[in-house]
Amino acid sequence: MAERGRPRAFDRGHVLEQAMDVFWLRGYEGASLTALTQAMELNPPSLYAAFKNKEGLFRAALDHYLTHHGAYRYSVLADAATAREAVEVLLKETVTRFYRSHPPRGCLVVLAALSGTPESQVIQDELSAQRRETHRLIESRIHQGLCDGDVPAETNVQTLSGFYTTVMFGLSVQAKDQVPYEQMIAFVDTAMGVWPPLPV
Repeated sequence: MAERGRPRAFDRGHVLEQAMDVFWLRGYEGASLTALTQAMELNPPSLYAAFKNKEGLFRAALDHYLTHHGAYRYSVLADAATAREAVEVLLKETVTRFYRSHPPRGCLVVLAALSGTPESQVIQDELSAQRRETHRLIESRIHQGLCDGDVPAETNVQTLSGFYTTVMFGLSVQAKDQVPYEQMIAFVDTAMGVWPPLPV
């Protein structure tokens, strides 16, 4: 006879992918436990045993998202020859990744909890910290370009990095609104026109 109340075994990576998709499409507060358990094919006791609560599940799903869908930020910025190339490739790669799903969903970190109830403040703060990490990465790469000589010496690194971070997050909202891919790439090309030229 099977042991009563014992949570059944499951593939953690698979269930986190399913939970991530629900949070991605519905946001943190919009993702009900019913929708999550149905998508994960888990009963509530198994969910609570593995993740404690919805917040714990979201944290695990966010970590899964950052590992499998957000890690490209580091390699793209590190591999480019110049800071300008790094930022341009980052923005275009981000757009391309948005449009791998239909309809495009934008970025979970940007869209999952921009606002909400006081009970979700800790989740809002965590996502805000991840957005600051993206800004930090862009700022660090531009500063490296300044040291390498491919960014003009008089460049305000904080302002320039803040501008491109804002562009990147704005692209997420536009993708969610299903702006055509070609138009999104045109936005990136226009934004790159702001990049300060090196002195002749």
